[in-house]
Amino acid sequence: MPPASQRSTARNARSTQGSAARPRAVTRGLPKSKVGWDRKFRAVMVVVFALTGWIAVKAGLAMYSAHQQAAQESSLVNSLRQQNQQLEGQKAALSQPGTIMNDARQLGMVRLGERAYAVTSRAGS
Repeated sequence: MPPASQRSTARNARSTQGSAARPRAVTRGLPKSKVGWDRKFRAVMVVVFALTGWIAVKAGLAMYSAHQQAAQESSLVNSLRQQNQQLEGQKAALSQPGTIMNDARQLGMVRLGERAYAVTSRAGS
């Protein structure tokens, strides 16, 4: 076997011969990885997308629930407003002196200085 320096000069002489130096043709692709990173990456991406979707669905359901609750509370507030208006009207009506006097007379009360009469009917007449 020739010494290393002769081998390298022979290799250099061969590469300079002929036309311009061209790269060697690659007969096979990149070496196959034994780990399978492409499949693992796909699996991780599926998990990431699934988690993102789950979070989005959960947030959407929470927003829908909050919207429904707000609608219920709004209807409750409207009904309480109507009830408050009715009660305010009753309060105004009951505060008038004529209403107070009529209610007192229905209960059998008389004014100071008035003479009370009781009208009774006889069962036989």
